[in-house]
Amino acid sequence: MTRIDDTFARLRAEGRKAFVAYVMAGDPDFDSSREIVLGLPAAGVDIIELGLPFTDPMADGPTIQLAGQRALAGGQTLDRTLQIARDLRATGDQTPIVLMGYYNPIHSRGVPRFLEQAKEAGIDGLIVVDLPPEEDDELCIPAQKAGLNFIRLATPTTDDRRLPKVLQNTSGFVYYVSITGITGAAAAQAGDVAPEVARIKAKTDLPVIVGFGIRTPESARDIASVADGAVVGSAIVSEVAQGRTPSEVLAFVKSLADGAHSA
Repeated sequence: MTRIDDTFARLRAEGRKAFVAYVMAGDPDFDSSREIVLGLPAAGVDIIELGLPFTDPMADGPTIQLAGQRALAGGQTLDRTLQIARDLRATGDQTPIVLMGYYNPIHSRGVPRFLEQAKEAGIDGLIVVDLPPEEDDELCIPAQKAGLNFIRLATPTTDDRRLPKVLQNTSGFVYYVSITGITGAAAAQAGDVAPEVARIKAKTDLPVIVGFGIRTPESARDIASVADGAVVGSAIVSEVAQGRTPSEVLAFVKSLADGAHSA
């Protein structure tokens, strides 16, 4: 059992849906992003997705691409990203942290060393969007052996032939991408999402969390009502981009969390 598994067990017992918040490590600078991450649990976030900045984030739209560029320009690194996780754990908080990003920085570090450092820093799971199931021996299997959940994305184009392969070594939860396209590109619609979530849940006992295209407390509520929870990323990152203070960003996050929790 990981902290992610424990969180979903607790939420199920309480009859509540999960709210997952994505923030880019190092955006707009190290100290501000650290302050935001440390404030997320008190803002009602059940699981933190911590973005690892990368130069070529193929699944992300302009909002998160620019956040990564700001972070990299400010000197954000894999080590500094893990330090933010370490600092949250130093407070005693046990909110799960999922490191979300791309394989290149991990490959450059070396998988065994990366997994050891991630585990030591208090990372609970990984979302690595450019490693398909055919490459599970590369990172997914070693991560699971190290005690980290490996979370896979399913999309509207993941048909019934592909879905079993996607689910095969997934753990923690399934991340359903609500739209066809990049992050921040369109609005998620609960009516479109509900049958897809049901299709996935018919094939797995894992929770299904929905992300992409959720920007308001109302949409967080609507999407969470047809899934096990909702993820918001671009809308939060956009608040950072507009120069909001960490306290203002966290107030916005709380409104989203309240929306998801009202489902």
